[in-house]
Amino acid sequence: MDEQRWIRQIQKKASESAADALVSKYYKEMYAFHYKQTMNVELSLDLTQELFIGALQAIRNYDSSKASFRTWLYKLASNRLVDYYRSKSYRYAQLSQPLGDYEVEDTHDVSISLEYKEDVEQVIGIVNSLDAKLQQVIRLKLFGDYTLPEIADMESIPLSTVKTRYYAALKFIRKEMEAVHDA
Repeated sequence: MDEQRWIRQIQKKASESAADALVSKYYKEMYAFHYKQTMNVELSLDLTQELFIGALQAIRNYDSSKASFRTWLYKLASNRLVDYYRSKSYRYAQLSQPLGDYEVEDTHDVSISLEYKEDVEQVIGIVNSLDAKLQQVIRLKLFGDYTLPEIADMESIPLSTVKTRYYAALKFIRKEMEAVHDA
């Protein structure tokens, strides 16, 4: 269990090498989690960096008996995303972004990439409009690939509550997406 050893070294001695090892282990996964929800490389890099700075500063509060380090990171990342989408900087970025400002990586079929990105952005926009408790569940399920029982454990709430929130959020997202496509 290198991970637990690294965490103890960081907690007790503020070990830089242990911190580097821990960040290296989870960096790509956390970056992907942010990217799936922002579709923006620079923002995902910034959010991932902020996540690890915050996690390392708060690592003394981490309790392995309550959750795995990976689970703890996802919870921090999910909370950070909720905070970001509520922030003034997000609202300003939305107002100042020119239409058609897309980074398309798939040069074979640009129209499919644009449609996919538009759909993802619409879903993200709808998720951002949800209540924070619904956002937390839907982000962990859709973007973090957690199971509903894992989310219940992570959030310390009954599985029935997680299911209710998840299905309510999905129903709302479907309804909103249908309204967008019918318009």
